[in-house]
Amino acid sequence: MTRRNILSIAFCLLTAGAVFAQNKPEHKYFKTSDGVKIHFMVKGKGTPIILIHGYTGSAEGNWFSNGIADALALNHMVIAIDCRNHGLSDKPQPMGPGKAEDVIELMDHLKIQKAHLHGYSMGGGIVGRLMGMIPDRIITAGFGGSGVPEVDPEWRAKAPKDKEGRDPLEDEASAKLRTRRAKDLGVTLEEYQKRLAERQEQQRAALAAAPARPAGPQLDLTKITFPVMAVNGEFDRPLAKTVRLHRELRDFTNVVLPGKSHLTAIMAGYMPREYLESVVKFINANDPKQRPIVRR
Repeated sequence: MTRRNILSIAFCLLTAGAVFAQNKPEHKYFKTSDGVKIHFMVKGKGTPIILIHGYTGSAEGNWFSNGIADALALNHMVIAIDCRNHGLSDKPQPMGPGKAEDVIELMDHLKIQKAHLHGYSMGGGIVGRLMGMIPDRIITAGFGGSGVPEVDPEWRAKAPKDKEGRDPLEDEASAKLRTRRAKDLGVTLEEYQKRLAERQEQQRAALAAAPARPAGPQLDLTKITFPVMAVNGEFDRPLAKTVRLHRELRDFTNVVLPGKSHLTAIMAGYMPREYLESVVKFINANDPKQRPIVRR
């Protein structure tokens, strides 16, 4: 082999390595106003999309391992946050939830005026809060494994019944998620399961002691002007989560994943491709940089 050939091969390997590095998401941090260090992942260029994972999840596990973030990053700048108490972010309350205000501070930190938002489960709850807090900064909102339930008892009573059943792979997915979360917290699986049971009991006690109040985010959906979508598994109460969205929103897209439960709708190895394709199609169709602006 000639010296010239050796140099050509070396150059190709270095170029391929550079391209591969560019395809990897960047890991970044910022500190919130109350001193919590938040980790987030960034990939791609274009209109920003902020992805918010579910309880016990992470940016990597909820969005990158299943291909959703990579697919969106082809045409957009994807920012996937590790909510406080999760992933590589600080954990002031190791079993605690995320916080909507952290997403706003992340947008401010990155100087993002408006973004697409998509959240799964707990992340969907955070998206619901943000719809009421910063509607002028949202291009589209997406609920995965979540939605906005009825507030009015009469409307709740009229809602159609959801299909009974469960994906037979849900328990397997749940066991894997618990193992991953225990590792994330640096405890044994047994200790994590004990803590989880204690937290669930505390939540039940707090709910029982609290005065009666309407369920779901307190926001006026009739005033929402941006497009909203929901993606739920067939066995994850999709009707209870979306009937109100259907009734009150001007622009609502609903996707139900056949045969899927809460975890198997999103978790890598179980998620159907329809989830990824539906989110990409929805955001592309409603992105100001990918569709003509119609002036009225």
